Amino acid sequence: MSAIIIDGVAMAKQVLAEQKARADKLAQQARPPGLAVVLVGDDQASAVYVRSKERACRDAGVRTFDTRLPATTTEAELLQKVDALNRDPQVHGILVQLPLPAHINAVTVLQRIALAKDVDGFTWRSLGALLDGHPNLAPCTPSGSMLMLERSGVPIAGRHAVVIGRSSIVGKPAALMLLERNATVTICHSRTTDLAAMTRQADILICAIGRSRMVTADMIKPGAAVVDVGINRSADGKLCGDVDFDAVRERAGWITPVPGGVGPMTVAMVIANVITAAERTIG
Repeated sequence: MSAIIIDGVAMAKQVLAEQKARADKLAQQARPPGLAVVLVGDDQASAVYVRSKERACRDAGVRTFDTRLPATTTEAELLQKVDALNRDPQVHGILVQLPLPAHINAVTVLQRIALAKDVDGFTWRSLGALLDGHPNLAPCTPSGSMLMLERSGVPIAGRHAVVIGRSSIVGKPAALMLLERNATVTICHSRTTDLAAMTRQADILICAIGRSRMVTADMIKPGAAVVDVGINRSADGKLCGDVDFDAVRERAGWITPVPGGVGPMTVAMVIANVITAAERTIG
């Protein structure tokens, strides 16, 4: 029997409708939520992603403040712009689109974003709060993944979850969120010996490794929930995930597709974080 496909597009629409109700309430109090999006340079993939975020913001009743800067912008100039946005009371969230030009240190820039406006959840203070079990604004891709599991009825408490990937953007935060939900968690990575032996134990498998279709059906425990965070280009140029979707769906219990899975939910969670940040400004 094929796995239940967790439709990220449909779920994101539901989440955005819920967020719009919150945003409308803020607008009625003359406090409309606002997101500042900063794009440096002319990377076309980044520009497409920014436009998708801005469309979703409009649909959810969130104002956007679009800042486009040339690729020649210096790190000091970008930091000055971030400082100005930190002070702007109309801006409740700041999103600096990555990648930045090579001459700009992305870590330095991201750490300059005010904690209250860190809607990506990337600053060290946000990650530290998550580690302590008191999240500020949680990283959006793993929080979207958790919501997909919960709303699909996937049991988490007491289950064995395996996370492939140890980045501070997805892998480590996902592991912390699973722990917070009382799962037993194993983190795997490029140095893991016998990865398949680990993944075959997983009731929940989060894949965030960035390698096309690396996770195959023989690596999956029958009935497992598989969340594919990867976005890759296959040899034929098509988008695909880290999971061999067609094969794994015949063995798993639940699975997210690529595209149309975690991606739309990530955008929805950015917007949810912006609205949460705006609500906090009025207590």
